[in-house]
Amino acid sequence: MTIRRFSAAVFAATLLTPGLAACDSTGTGEAGASASPTVSGSAAPGSASPGTADAKQALLNSTNEIRNGNFRFTMTGVGTTAEGQVHQPSQSAQIKLSIGDASSDVSMKLDLVHLKPDSWVKLDLGGQAAKLPGVQGLNLGKYQHLDQSRIKGNRNLGFDFEKVDPAGSEVLTQGVTEVRQTGEGAYAGTIDVSKAAEAGSLNAELIKALGQQAQSVPFTAKLDPQGRLSELVVQIPAAGQNKAQDIRITYADYGAATAAQRPPADQVVEAPSELYNLFN
Repeated sequence: MTIRRFSAAVFAATLLTPGLAACDSTGTGEAGASASPTVSGSAAPGSASPGTADAKQALLNSTNEIRNGNFRFTMTGVGTTAEGQVHQPSQSAQIKLSIGDASSDVSMKLDLVHLKPDSWVKLDLGGQAAKLPGVQGLNLGKYQHLDQSRIKGNRNLGFDFEKVDPAGSEVLTQGVTEVRQTGEGAYAGTIDVSKAAEAGSLNAELIKALGQQAQSVPFTAKLDPQGRLSELVVQIPAAGQNKAQDIRITYADYGAATAAQRPPADQVVEAPSELYNLFN
C-alpha cells in the first residue's frame, strides 16, 4: 500500500474530523441504545408555541459567546476525539486529534498549532499505519511548519479566524426543527442536519448517507448558568453501512482560554510535499 493509497483509504475516510469518522462503518457508536427524544409542545406546521420558540431562541443565543473566540472545546465520534482551545485575542488556536489507541490496528494523532500567520502540525502514527512504506518522509513526531498558500481553504490543516468554532455549533442550532426544555438549562429535539453541512462536526458524505433521516436527527443540549452552550450531542441514526452513534461537542472556559504556544524551534521542520498530498 502506498502513501497515496493510504491517504485516500484511511486519512480521507476517517482521520480529519469526528464528522468524517462518523462514516466509518466499522465503529461502534453510543447512540444505538438512545431513544429519539419526544418533542412535546411542538405546534402545527407553520406555527410555533411560545415555549418552543423560547427554547429555540435560548439555543440560538447560547452560541453567541462562541463567536468571541475564547474557549476550550472537545468533539468525539466513533473512535475519534478532538480537543483544543481557541484564543482570538492572540489570533491563535490549538487542536489535538486522536483516532484509535494502542490496541487498534491503526492509530493516529495530530497536533495542530495556529499562531497567525503561522501554522504547524505534528503527526504520529501507530499500529500498522507506522509500518507503511514511505511514512518516514512525513517527519513523524516533529512539528511541520505549513506553507499558508498551500493550506488556504484546507479544512483539515487550516484554521479560519473568521469562523472560530471547529465544531460549527451555531450552524447546527440554526438547523433545529423541534425543541423543548427538559430541565434547567437542558433541551432536547431534532435538527435538520442537511442544512448544516458546513459544521466541522459533520460532513457531506455522512449527511448523504442519512438520506431523509438527515431532516430530523435527535439532539440534546446543555447550557451553563450564563446561558452559554456547554454540551451538544447529535444522535446520528444508523444508515446503510454506518452504525448509530453520538457526536458529542462540549465547550468550557469561555473567556478564560490561553494563547497557543509556538512549538520549540528544535522541534520544527518544514513540511514536505508528501504531507500536503496526504491531506489534499
